[in-house]
Amino acid sequence: MSARPSLAGRLCQLAPLMRYEENIAMYQVHCLNNIAKVGTDRLGEGFSLTDEFEAANAIMVRSASLHDIELPSDLLAIARAGAGVNNIPIEQCAEQGVVVFNTPGANANAVKEMVLSGMLLAARDVVGGIEWVKENSDDPNIGKQAEKAKKDFAGTELAGKNLGVIGLGAIGAMVANAGRSLGMHVYGYDPYLSIKYAWSLDRHVRNVASLNDIFANCDYISIHVPANEKTKGMIGRDEIAAMKDGVVLLNYARDVLVDEIAVSEALQTGHIHRYMTDFANSVTTQMKHAVVTPHLGASTKEAEDNCAIMAADELRDYLLYGNIENSVNFERVNLGPITSGVRIALFHKNIPTMIGQITGLISEANVNIDNMSDKSRGSVAYSLIDITGEVDDTLVERLAAIDGVIRVRILRG
Repeated sequence: MSARPSLAGRLCQLAPLMRYEENIAMYQVHCLNNIAKVGTDRLGEGFSLTDEFEAANAIMVRSASLHDIELPSDLLAIARAGAGVNNIPIEQCAEQGVVVFNTPGANANAVKEMVLSGMLLAARDVVGGIEWVKENSDDPNIGKQAEKAKKDFAGTELAGKNLGVIGLGAIGAMVANAGRSLGMHVYGYDPYLSIKYAWSLDRHVRNVASLNDIFANCDYISIHVPANEKTKGMIGRDEIAAMKDGVVLLNYARDVLVDEIAVSEALQTGHIHRYMTDFANSVTTQMKHAVVTPHLGASTKEAEDNCAIMAADELRDYLLYGNIENSVNFERVNLGPITSGVRIALFHKNIPTMIGQITGLISEANVNIDNMSDKSRGSVAYSLIDITGEVDDTLVERLAAIDGVIRVRILRG
């Protein structure tokens, strides 16, 4: 797949979008970054990969930023092969009826294993031991010297220690359960804990109501929350001061969640024993007692394949049938396959009388509504309507002309 064209420097915006669309014969998909072939192959009939960014109906992306480019006028959807979407202008997309998908849980096991490696490296000074061996590799008596030197790298075991997990979503729940398997006492904090992940948690995970319970009790603290306006800087000086002396702080979620200057200061005093992070920058790479990796959390073949497969399935289900699963800017709406022959997918502002206007026009066109679902998120909403009867251009134009309608799609089985 080709990299995106150099469009940096333009104001982030969406070009004027088509007001309505009826079954495109061949959806054009552009891949930013490399998307695993096992995923793109799943798109199948009706889809074609294109090197032309401006021609794309859909974009598949991993880490490339879409904030500084003008998105294609015929763009319908963006699928992020991963969980975080801070590289995508999701609010602007919502206002234009562009669905943004992510792939929650697809790379969870890979990140969980990275967190476990971070805990083990923090507990046992493996990195220091490896460096000692390299530095003394020319010593013919290195074996004997190692027996004397190993006391300098002595550590502790994880079993019996307290692990605090902030955020119990796909990754956090796995980390919590893995901690239990290692014999740790696990505290979990998530005020938005879903039923799905609550059921997946080991019954011995202690769900606490306050972050202070994590800070006061835990020897290891691992962060697993998305980066947004509420969570940026959530671990600052006050939070660090409330933590136990000698705590190990693990951040394999997003660097902006943590006040890194405050962490650096706490590392120098020893209040934080180790900072384990996956985000190399000018601050973390200069930290004393930090172990910094180059964003390796989801960098496994299995994770990349899983994310690509999930992203492709989401795009296919949406573009062909209008169904929305795992969107970050629209609610879940799923009517399954198209069985009645015609399906109307309609994006609109979340304002009073909108549903009445839409259904009224459909009724006036002498067509019957078989099934319908409408969900809103914030200022926008999405309606999916199965009808019996034919949809002509007049009805589509009248629907698109309703004040507050953003986009209309007509899909046929």
